[in-house]
Amino acid sequence: MTDTLLPAAPRRLEKEGEDYFRKGCNPLAQTGRSKLQNERAALNQQILKAVRMRTGAENLLKVATNQKVREQVRLELSFVNSDLQMLKEELEGLNISVGVYQNSEEAFTIPLIPLGLKETKDVDFSVVLKDFILEHYSEDSYLYEDEIADLMDLRQACRTPSRDEAGVSLLMAYFIQLGFVESRFFPPTRQMGLLFTWYDSLTGVPVSQQNLLLEKASILFNTGALYTQIGTRCNRQTQAGLESAVDAFQKAAGVLSYLKETFTHTPSYDMSPAMLSVLVKMMLVQAQECVFEKFILAGIRNEFFMLVKVAQEAAKVAEVYQQLHTAMSQAPVKENIPYSWTSLACVKAHHYRALAHYFAATFLMDHQLKPGADEDHQEKCLSQLYTQMPEGLTPLATLKNQQQRQQLGKCHLQTAITHHEESLREASLCKKLRNINVLQEVLTAAHQRTRLKYEQHREEDDILNLMEAPDIVSKTEQEVEVIPPQFSKVTVTDYFQKLGPLSVFSASKRWTPPRNIHFTAEEGDLGFTLRGNSPVQVHFLDPQCSAALAGTKEGDYIISIQGMDCKWLTVIEVMKLLKGFGGDEIDMKVISLLDSTSSMPGKCATYSVGMQKTYSMICLSIDDDDKSYKTKKISKKLSFLSWGTSKNRQKSASTLYLPAVGVARPQIKKKLPTPFSLLNSDSLY
Repeated sequence: MTDTLLPAAPRRLEKEGEDYFRKGCNPLAQTGRSKLQNERAALNQQILKAVRMRTGAENLLKVATNQKVREQVRLELSFVNSDLQMLKEELEGLNISVGVYQNSEEAFTIPLIPLGLKETKDVDFSVVLKDFILEHYSEDSYLYEDEIADLMDLRQACRTPSRDEAGVSLLMAYFIQLGFVESRFFPPTRQMGLLFTWYDSLTGVPVSQQNLLLEKASILFNTGALYTQIGTRCNRQTQAGLESAVDAFQKAAGVLSYLKETFTHTPSYDMSPAMLSVLVKMMLVQAQECVFEKFILAGIRNEFFMLVKVAQEAAKVAEVYQQLHTAMSQAPVKENIPYSWTSLACVKAHHYRALAHYFAATFLMDHQLKPGADEDHQEKCLSQLYTQMPEGLTPLATLKNQQQRQQLGKCHLQTAITHHEESLREASLCKKLRNINVLQEVLTAAHQRTRLKYEQHREEDDILNLMEAPDIVSKTEQEVEVIPPQFSKVTVTDYFQKLGPLSVFSASKRWTPPRNIHFTAEEGDLGFTLRGNSPVQVHFLDPQCSAALAGTKEGDYIISIQGMDCKWLTVIEVMKLLKGFGGDEIDMKVISLLDSTSSMPGKCATYSVGMQKTYSMICLSIDDDDKSYKTKKISKKLSFLSWGTSKNRQKSASTLYLPAVGVARPQIKKKLPTPFSLLNSDSLY
């Protein structure tokens, strides 16, 4: 990641190239997905309005003393809460609108769950970045208007990415570009005044922060969400389509897992560690479901060993869906995750459990051990199918005894019917799932197939004779895994590379204003040597040379010679340029790095989002002669109404003491702390 943020050399931005401008989808195109995103944006605004009304009503209820007013506020608050609940149910309906994201060619497959993209508001970088370029880098900010415009265009394009690899590359390119922007324009000791607002994709509640980390985390979330939409769009009727779906869901899990591990203090519910853990699990479960579909795509041969494998693959999908349903039902996730998602996980857990028992019944009832068959192999398969054989039965005896096979097979069919009925019942309890016709068709067809097979072998005394079917051991030939995001495969050029190498010209470093040095090389001798990479530094400076007398200091960085920018030139190139002037006068600009503690402000007032407002008034002075620390007394200001009372006059005499006044510390060389070091850096989130 660090290598991606540090380009080795400057490259010109060729705006004529096709790859320079990255564009998203046309936001005005009336596709199903764009309509859904527009509805989501409109719902977010309504939810924001309802949340503000509820907050106002709650505040009024706290301060109101009149009983009639309080009763009226309670009534209004109940109406607002009701409206907010209805809006969140509408948003949940959009989150389960799986038909919009599914492949149009699929006719009889259970739909998968995609994630919707987070919505955001416009952000104007121009004023803040221009001011910082002028203040921090001492350069003409108008020279960077095109670069700032390119950054804003890239952000705008990321709001409507195309649903393919190009859209993923677009989001990753902006994420990497944000790394450049953060390093160049966002000092760790102050806020820049840019307010980023992103809406929670699950609840619609907006989150606003003056912090670039929120922007980066939201872009990562949308990258993972886009992978889920790509996965659900794949044609699951073909081998290549299923492989692409498995790959997309594993990559989605990788991006969301990276988001969880990297940004641990995200304030949005959909990016909380608990929610991200569930979403990662959901992506891997859906990938495992696609693995099962790929396994049976070519058809299920009515053959003993094939049916055993299918039963165990189905049991594996049922097991992971049951684990997902359990995770979705735990607090605090269950309060914010859509109820339809939890219901669908439960439905699929019962559905695939039923399929596992159905295929187990099929190979037991349709295949009898014949002379010459591989008894050892079949016995081993049957023994490994269960954690424990039913009481009184052994694998080999069951394979040889037709009656025992029929009885055990009917036990599996009865268990399968029970799970089919439970999946249909769960689907009927959720309004959103009742409206998904293809889901109802798949569940009903599987249920009827199992009942038909049971009716073919049913006997009158089955209720008395049948035992409970043993659980089937889950097993898969392809374990799904998290695929981490490959940021290194995305080539990104720093828009603001003209400012200089990021290792020196960043927001975390401070330096003197550029100094003009006029000197001449006496008899071809410059009076100093050069060292370092771009930009080069003055080294071994002769204190009596012309450059030193003109103001050059050892360790200075050379940024221009005769008006030519030298920030990206190497030692050989700069030396060749300097010696090319011969005995002529050379006009050179240099800068000197400053110690970070030397720029510590005397006073600071900071407001960190997510914390209470704090006002730090620490006035320190350093005596240059004895290097001792002294403190100044700070009187607390009193309000106008508190003047004149003896009690408050005593309070006004209180002071804030730092190290004792007049006490020198010549033996302890302690670095002076900055006021910002008193704040925990994690408080930014």
